[in-house]
Amino acid sequence: MKRQPLAPLRSDFALQMHSAEQLDKVVTASLDILERTGVRVLSHRVLALLSDHGAVVDRVRETAKLPHDLVVRALATAPRSFTFAARDMSCDLHLGDGCSYGTTDGGGTEVVDWTTGERRCSTKADVAAVTRMQDYLGSICFWWPTVGAGDRGETAQLHELDAGWNNTVKHLQGFVQGERQARYAVEMAAVIAGGRDALRARPVMSDLICTVSPLVLDRDGIEAALVFADAGVPVCFYSGPTLGTTAPATQAGAHAIALAEVIAGAVVLQLAYPGTPVLGTFAPMYADPRTGGAVTFPLDSRCQFLPTELVHHVGLPAMGSYGATDAVASDCWQSTMEELHSLGFAALDRAETFNAIGLSAWTLFNPEKLILDDELHHRIRFGLLDIAIDEREFALDVIDAVGPGGHYLAHHHTRSHMPAALVRGLAHELGPTGYYRQPVEVARERALAILEHYRPEPLPAASASELTRILAAADRELRV
Repeated sequence: MKRQPLAPLRSDFALQMHSAEQLDKVVTASLDILERTGVRVLSHRVLALLSDHGAVVDRVRETAKLPHDLVVRALATAPRSFTFAARDMSCDLHLGDGCSYGTTDGGGTEVVDWTTGERRCSTKADVAAVTRMQDYLGSICFWWPTVGAGDRGETAQLHELDAGWNNTVKHLQGFVQGERQARYAVEMAAVIAGGRDALRARPVMSDLICTVSPLVLDRDGIEAALVFADAGVPVCFYSGPTLGTTAPATQAGAHAIALAEVIAGAVVLQLAYPGTPVLGTFAPMYADPRTGGAVTFPLDSRCQFLPTELVHHVGLPAMGSYGATDAVASDCWQSTMEELHSLGFAALDRAETFNAIGLSAWTLFNPEKLILDDELHHRIRFGLLDIAIDEREFALDVIDAVGPGGHYLAHHHTRSHMPAALVRGLAHELGPTGYYRQPVEVARERALAILEHYRPEPLPAASASELTRILAAADRELRV
C-alpha cells in the first residue's frame, strides 16, 4: 500500500464573512479585557517578564493587565506565515499558501478494538496503530494524538510523540504540557530534525497549549510554550470557553474572552522570543442548563468561522477548531451531520490548519469512523473546487456530431473522458451481486486493510534508539 498524496482543503471561491469594522469591535473588546480585567498568570517567570515590558502586575493575586500598546507592539513581531516541517520534506506544510491542512480530532481515551470489538482504554500501541492510518490517508496532513497513551502515566504525552515519529513521516503537533516535559520533547524533536539548529530551521513538531477559561494562563501550559518558543518550535494556543460557565452566556462575550486568552499567550511568547511562530484558535461551547453537560453543536451554532477571522485579524495564522461530533455512534445521522457541518466551515474560513475527524463523542476511536470521516473530507474538498470552463470542455464539436436525440456512449470523446467523470466513494463499491455494498462495511474493510498491511518508512535505527533513551530518562525523572 502506498501513502495517499496530501489532500488539503482549498476553495476556488472567495467568501467574505465579516467586515473589518465588525472584527475591530470584537478585537477592541478583547484588548479592553486584557487592559481592564487582565489575565491570571500562574508563573512567576512570566509575571516578571510581563512586568518588565510594562504590564500592570499584581504578584499576590498573580494577575497581569496588558496595556493596548504593549499588546499591539508584541503581536507585530509574530510571523503571518511559516512552515510545519515533516520528516519527509514532500509532506511539509507551508502555512499561508491558501490551503487548509487538516488533522484528526485528538485526546481520545477509548478505542473500539478492531480485533475483538471490545471498547477499552487506549494505549501507546493504539497510538502507533492509529498513527499509521493517519500517515496513509491524504486527508490527514499532520499528526495529532487521536487517542492517548493511557498506559504510560505522567509521560504519556512524550510516549505519544515517540509513537508518532515511529509511525508517520508527517509533521507532529503534540499536546505536551509542563516545562520539564517540553524540554524532553524538544530533545526528541532535535533527534528527528538532525540537531537543535536544524530543528529551528525546520521544526518537525509543534505543540498545542490550552488556556484555562476564564482568562488564566496556567503554569504547565505557558512554561512549556516558552521552552518550545526558545527552540523555534511553533505553538498553537487554544481556548475552549463554555457559554454561561467559563464565559459570558452571549456569543460576543464568549468570543471576546476567548480571543483575549489567545492574544495573552501569543504576547508572552513574542515578548520573550520575538518572531516566534504562533497560531491561535478557540471554539466556544455550550452548557445544557438541564443536564450541565457540554454541547458542541446546538441547532443554533452560528458564526463558527468567526474565531478564524478574529485570529487572522490580529495578525496570526489560525487553526480552525471544529472538532469531532457529540454523537456516540459512528454511522448515525447526527455524526454525519455534525462532521459535514464542521468540514464545510473549515474549508470556507481559510484557516491554515484545522482538526475535525476521527472520534465519536470526543473520546472514542473506531477505525471505520476515520474512514467514513475521510470520505466526508473529500466530498467537501471536491465540492469547493471549480470546474474547467473552456472551449475544450464545452465539446461543441462532439455535441454537433451526436446531434439532437443521439447517444454519446459510442463517441470516442466519451470513451476518453467517462472513466474520470465518476469518482467513486464508499457508497459506490459493487458487491458480488452487482449491487452497491453498505458504506460502513466498506469503511471497516478498508480500515482493517490499512491497519494490517500499511507501514510507513521507518525511523533510522539510531534515531529510534535515541528516542528510546530519552524516554527512559523522562520516565525516571517524571514518573511519580
